[in-house]
Amino acid sequence: MPPVTSGLENFVNAPPPYIAGQRLGLLCNPASVDSRLRHARHRIHAVAGERLTALYSPQHGFFAEKQDNMIESAHRQDPALGLPIFSLYGETRIPTEEMLAPIDILLVDLQDVGTRVYTFIYTLSYCLEACARLGKMVVVLDRPNPIGGVLVEGNCLNPDYRSFVGRYPIPMRHGLTIGEIARLFNHCGDIQCDLEVVPMQGWSREMLFEATGLPWVAPSPNLPTPRSALVYPGQVIWEGTNVSEGRGTTQPFELFGAPFLDPDAILERMDAADLMGVVLRPIEFEPTAHKWAGQGCRGFQLHVTDPASYRPYRTSLRLLQIISTLYPEAFAWKQPPYEYEFEKRPIDLILGDRQLRRALVEEMPLAQLEAEWTQGLRSYSRQIEENRIYAPPG
Repeated sequence: MPPVTSGLENFVNAPPPYIAGQRLGLLCNPASVDSRLRHARHRIHAVAGERLTALYSPQHGFFAEKQDNMIESAHRQDPALGLPIFSLYGETRIPTEEMLAPIDILLVDLQDVGTRVYTFIYTLSYCLEACARLGKMVVVLDRPNPIGGVLVEGNCLNPDYRSFVGRYPIPMRHGLTIGEIARLFNHCGDIQCDLEVVPMQGWSREMLFEATGLPWVAPSPNLPTPRSALVYPGQVIWEGTNVSEGRGTTQPFELFGAPFLDPDAILERMDAADLMGVVLRPIEFEPTAHKWAGQGCRGFQLHVTDPASYRPYRTSLRLLQIISTLYPEAFAWKQPPYEYEFEKRPIDLILGDRQLRRALVEEMPLAQLEAEWTQGLRSYSRQIEENRIYAPPG
């Protein structure tokens, strides 16, 4: 047995009494598996039978078959169980009354990746709001935060930049499990949904995903390994630029670059504080799709050597600062739309504040920026204390 038992397995091994006689729905995707890679819908169907009446899918589709942002998936039927699958990344991202009509309780079994911009937690937040409005219960089957639950990093979202990649004032690396973040949204967002979390057993906050013993199934197409999830809180910022974040390669987010980059010139501008716990290895690659498809790119692969000291957001922000100033003519900010926002710049939505982009361009030292984030992080830390399920180390 792996050292960690997921909320899914705890749920099916000891079904809670509150599901008796209730019609169940399940929000899930391919990563919703048990320790033997059996899918959640089959495990729950074995327990609930015909009381499992509907399935729901987040961004990228029920089978994670959609590659990119704003590629919608349609409602469909599950070929295995014959149940309806309602897409929550299609004509709407908010579950409608009609979508929730077949169920009394919504089970949520999604693998989050610990980063503010990952949309699964906002699909969850919309489900909490809709279920609260309709008097339905939400049960989150908890899963590990793959990048650990100790460190938090970055600026908290400016509410003026709320979007589907940021609805609540949390930092880029939020340090919570999906069950804990459901509690945070429900309490601090005053949603007041009837919410239960089925916790894991054996998980501790300092654990990275490899330590859990659980199998990794990519929660979305471009996070194929736990290593890609580890760098994602920083490397996702390239989505707001014309620098490739490695989509169209076999190592998205671990690789990044563009035809106009000179890796040696970039490394010359970085110091030891910028490279804590990570080695930037100069590379060349040619994406088969997405930015710079079919063109040679120069850049780096990130090799994390010490996850405890590595700060993904800081590292990638420094790289962004250097590249945007070294290559003012070739470098460009991506233009809207981005995740259904048609006016604000994608980078501002990703960073959670327009002022941060401006400060980077003006070459404000990162240490000064981090000092400005301190008050927001302290407030966030107080909020999460009462919503944690798993005790801090020590």
